Amino acid sequence: MRLFRLTFATIFQRKAWVICLFAILVVPFALPMISTATEKPILMQPARIQAAWSTLWVCALIWGLFTASREGETNAKTGIGEYFQTTGMSPTRQLLEIWLAMLAFIVPLAIITGALCYFTTAPADAKERAMWLVLNAQYVALFLLVVAPLLALSTALASRFGGITGFAATLGLTLYGLYGVGYLDNMLKVDENPLMRSIWVFSPHYHFADLTQRLYFKSGALPMAGFWAMTLYFSGILAFYLGLSRLCFRTRAAA
Repeated sequence: MRLFRLTFATIFQRKAWVICLFAILVVPFALPMISTATEKPILMQPARIQAAWSTLWVCALIWGLFTASREGETNAKTGIGEYFQTTGMSPTRQLLEIWLAMLAFIVPLAIITGALCYFTTAPADAKERAMWLVLNAQYVALFLLVVAPLLALSTALASRFGGITGFAATLGLTLYGLYGVGYLDNMLKVDENPLMRSIWVFSPHYHFADLTQRLYFKSGALPMAGFWAMTLYFSGILAFYLGLSRLCFRTRAAA
């Protein structure tokens, strides 16, 4: 795990993760205080939920994908990847260790967000509180299933095409899956087009993993059948992206 330790130490020493941690711990409390939620105390908890999970998504998509692409590019351009390959570490192992180093930062941030949302916004009723715990756990699991393969893809694309391409491509793909698919669905309701329908079907529906509105309106935990179906769906995307990432990943820059 030498490359894992090197990548982890490099990210740790840059200290940018501290900003993300600070934002996740502070923004959910500070932002509602300067919003219109202060006029109605009943809105404070929904505002905190919105702020907490939105902050996590922003940190993962901006800092997470940028850092992953930077590490992928650095590994290829500085000769680190080529050096480790000469010591017997395969490209697959290198990609895996860089990916795990990124997850070592993203996973705790997701768990902290889920815990903060549970302990600071949970309903008073015991049954609702138990349901609240399940829903937050489901959200953390689905969030990680969405973000994890994107980190690997960003790393791999950056190693082959450069950091800017790796970051921009994965960020654009994520935003499309979160918001663009919904606009495409609305267009199909107005004008059914077979080509657009096919694009919609094969698009990554990341919006299914965004349970913020379900928390906001206290709609309860997802039915277990639906949750496992979404878990299977996002696991399939994870497997596909990991395979694609391995095909794209390279340990040295093109001459």
